[in-house]
Amino acid sequence: ANLPHGHQRILSICVALASTPELLLLDEPVTGMNPGETLHAIELIKQLRERGMTIVVVEHDMKAVMSLCDRIVVLNYGKKVTEGLPEEIRENEEVIEAYLGKEGD
Repeated sequence: ANLPHGHQRILSICVALASTPELLLLDEPVTGMNPGETLHAIELIKQLRERGMTIVVVEHDMKAVMSLCDRIVVLNYGKKVTEGLPEEIRENEEVIEAYLGKEGD
């Protein structure tokens, strides 16, 4: 309990890795982290991906999502809005509307 929040989150990823999973599910892995901790977590996750691990990330931090993911599925209130490559998602009008709202709302 004396570990900073970001270190606790990293430790929980390490604990999950102890069983050498083929698939790693990460729910909001960078939530509540400061920028330095976020960067550290992103680098760790990228290293795991580079080693061939399949990773599913659920995350609201779109900056983290864009830097981590090869493919993205965007949900809005539990319904699929779209899916694609980060470049496609970044420019998608439905995604922009879902996360930023329509003009005049």
